[in-house]
Amino acid sequence: MPATGSVRTGRWGGLALLLGLLALAVAASFAVGAQRVPLGDVVGALVAPDGSEHALIVRELRLPRTLLGVAVGAALGLAGALMQALTRNPLAEPGLLGVNGGAALAVVIVMSAFRTDQVLVYVWAAFAGATGSMALVYLIGAQGRGGASPGRLVLAGAAMNAVFTALTAGLMLLNPRTFNGFRFWQVGSLSGRPLEVFFEVLPFLVAGTVLGLALARSLNALGLGEEAAQALGVRPGRTRALGASAIVVLCGSATAAVGPIAFLGLAVPFMVRAWVGPDQRWVLPYSLLLAPVLMLFADVLGRVVTPGELETGLVTAFLGAPVFMLMVRRGGMRKL
Repeated sequence: MPATGSVRTGRWGGLALLLGLLALAVAASFAVGAQRVPLGDVVGALVAPDGSEHALIVRELRLPRTLLGVAVGAALGLAGALMQALTRNPLAEPGLLGVNGGAALAVVIVMSAFRTDQVLVYVWAAFAGATGSMALVYLIGAQGRGGASPGRLVLAGAAMNAVFTALTAGLMLLNPRTFNGFRFWQVGSLSGRPLEVFFEVLPFLVAGTVLGLALARSLNALGLGEEAAQALGVRPGRTRALGASAIVVLCGSATAAVGPIAFLGLAVPFMVRAWVGPDQRWVLPYSLLLAPVLMLFADVLGRVVTPGELETGLVTAFLGAPVFMLMVRRGGMRKL
């Protein structure tokens, strides 16, 4: 049934709420850390830097990680929602299905073979690895009677992710230089990335986001079944190909920029569907906004929870694991 006016108003209000939370998360990302920076100094450092210690902290350290947190979080949230809609599998997620693992393996191969630290090279390598791993997992999961069921895809993804992880570890052990360059990136972190990384991956992230959001109506039709989608004028093969392209671009860019971040693409669409229902016209934009909020708050939490600093990928994994268990307990293995 079409949403009533009050429901639509409530959903628009939810988007406004998420924008407010995102603004709050951005402010916290700039202000909170090993050294607290007053919000007035943050604004001053961004508008009229004076060379002070606070200005250097804000512009050189926290500006890149905040921008990357917003962009990468949005990419992973949208990619997770797209993947779950395309596969009709609520447990589909770039990390669980081996997409991030394949991208990471491709990046370490490039590091080892070409000895380069160019982010754009990593992006294209991650694209290739993400594409190959997604195709391989689907091919394995589709074997046998019943086709690519949610359980089979998760098991195939877990198996391939273990293979990718083992190969990645083997390459790093054989090449100490690669190990030194990869070990920090592998954890998944927003820190230590220069502002140039954000600008290099931004065009890919924007392209993937625009493409993904444009598929909302087609994904709704596809959720009704192949014949119903065709009757509504949607070409299922084209929709799947475009959706897979958006996922590869989003995951490849995000992984190349900050390393693999686990569970964000799984937990965010699950929470969003509980909030707004299965309509992809709302699930996709809600996921796009909620994921960077959680990403930035996880990054801030990692800065203050210990005397040192926990990497963002560790915090998101710690927070996302209970969501995964909750999904399984509530019957998350059923199709969408």
